[in-house]
Amino acid sequence: MRLIDEVYTRCPFYGSRRIAAQLTRERGDPWNRKRIQRLMRIMGIRGVAPGPDTSKPHPENKIYPYLLRGLLIDKVNQVWSTDITYSAPNLWRCYG
Repeated sequence: MRLIDEVYTRCPFYGSRRIAAQLTRERGDPWNRKRIQRLMRIMGIRGVAPGPDTSKPHPENKIYPYLLRGLLIDKVNQVWSTDITYSAPNLWRCYG
């Protein structure tokens, strides 16, 4: 566990595969990735990985104009709105 902690302290973005490869290179004897993974779980450490960047739109997506800009809404039923919520059975996703 001490060796895993040393590698993780130097490179916190390493996961179990890279830590196993690093220990194999440094120590000379082979290290099992699943054992490293189990010990990392016991130690409560995880490799730091970047999440998906969902803020960038695809360059081919069309940008639609905002048609209500500058419009004074002062009457009932002057502007309507709708929302499409995706819901499919047998999926673990829930949109609401």
